[in-house]
Amino acid sequence: MVKTKTGKISRSLQKETEMDKSKKTGRYNRIYSQLQGLLKEDSNHIAGMATIVAVLHNKMDYFFWTGFYLLDDGELIVGPYQGSLACIRLKKDTGVCWACINRGETVIVPDVHQFPGHIACDSRSNSEIVVPLRDKAGTILGVLDVDSKEFGSFDEIDALWLEKVLSLITKH
Repeated sequence: MVKTKTGKISRSLQKETEMDKSKKTGRYNRIYSQLQGLLKEDSNHIAGMATIVAVLHNKMDYFFWTGFYLLDDGELIVGPYQGSLACIRLKKDTGVCWACINRGETVIVPDVHQFPGHIACDSRSNSEIVVPLRDKAGTILGVLDVDSKEFGSFDEIDALWLEKVLSLITKH
């Protein structure tokens, strides 16, 4: 919520934020429906991840880097992604991706420069959301990592819909 100097929420800014949230929810709903259709016949998880990344990266204008990091023998290694060059391996227990795995939940970071141990694969990134990718049993297989050039780009709507989108991979 945006507050004025008196601590009251500006009605015009609140309305603008609500419209933005409505627009964002509508876009995610359309993306989810599109991905359901694209992924319903395919059970290959790598192909599913690549498709999800391509659709999200091209339909969400504030997504600067969009990709997966997958656990492999206790290491996080880059998987399908779109955007600038990625870090191939992420130092264990460091950064937002490992925080997501260690906490077992989605992590939203409004300002990555304030996150202890943040791994800067691209210095243009300013905010980030990381969502755990789980198998049918609930075991974490990796994460979906999304960066934005803007500060504070991600919120609970992104978290809800990205978690829902990732469930499409493990349904097959």
